[in-house]
Amino acid sequence: MLRPLVAAAATLFLTAAPAFAGATLDAVRRNGHVRCGVSVGVAHMSLADSSGRWQGFDAEICRAVATAVFGDPEKVRFVPTTAQTRFTALQSGEVDMLSRTTALSLSRDSTLGLNQTVAHFYTGQGVLVHRRTGATRVGEMDGATICGTQGSINERNLEDWGRTRNVRFRIISFDTPQAVLAAFNANRCDGITNDMINLSANRLASPDPSALVLLPDLIQKEMHGILVRNGDAEWAALTRWAVFAMIQGEEFGLTRANVEEQRRTATDPQVRRFLGLTDNVGVGFGVSANFAYDIIRQVGNYGEVFDRTAGPGGLGMERGLNRLWTDGGLHISWLWQ
Repeated sequence: MLRPLVAAAATLFLTAAPAFAGATLDAVRRNGHVRCGVSVGVAHMSLADSSGRWQGFDAEICRAVATAVFGDPEKVRFVPTTAQTRFTALQSGEVDMLSRTTALSLSRDSTLGLNQTVAHFYTGQGVLVHRRTGATRVGEMDGATICGTQGSINERNLEDWGRTRNVRFRIISFDTPQAVLAAFNANRCDGITNDMINLSANRLASPDPSALVLLPDLIQKEMHGILVRNGDAEWAALTRWAVFAMIQGEEFGLTRANVEEQRRTATDPQVRRFLGLTDNVGVGFGVSANFAYDIIRQVGNYGEVFDRTAGPGGLGMERGLNRLWTDGGLHISWLWQ
């Protein structure tokens, strides 16, 4: 007699669970858009085009979150932030989230009052040099001048790397990546250090990419992702699941081209749940049950977004660790149930 009662209680709990939207989501809805902090300009990551529309991988992550909230990827206000202003902009409430080339780290998780919700891009810190230096590895650059961005952790990472290998660098800091690149192009430094995303963009944008060499060494592993303010677990979870929707959509083989047909014809119960046809998986966030479907239809799955921004349609980076777990990469969604 107890088993039917327990089952009934569990069913009641699952179906009657209230939606907890959170204060940030309430504010986002009042504003009518997601305020997304991005970089001041990294090609194919977050950069305004000639018409003023922001393009790139990080911009698409912002659009995925906006789609989860509004069903409309264009309901985003992009706020450019520097390495010095990015965290203050989030802490002060100027932006609702950060999606920019920012490494997730222990100190940022424990001392800034911020929540690192999900890693969406795996990369590492490297060094881009002028070919004239003759360097083929970072260890060959003892005594070299390296330019970096003030306020980032790249300088310390490079110094730590050199100290353990008895390689000395003279580091010059600038306040923006553009200033770093200008100094590099003016031959004020032998190389620049940043994550491989930025360095790939720098090389691609150079007047003569063949005159630059992206050294193969990784100074430090990096994983980039979304940051939000502490104290709003619901908003943090929603941003996380917006990214998971892109990852799980790719695992299911759902694309912008086929997701509408799949929503009409799919029989796999997991796919139907993902597409919002059963179980109303969005209710706990106070968003539409269709939020994952809307993200795939209007933004794309993870692979589609990577290919047109960081991959062959943009920076030309290898997919590498950003492949799905089923292909030997690191991207995996939590269970969609």
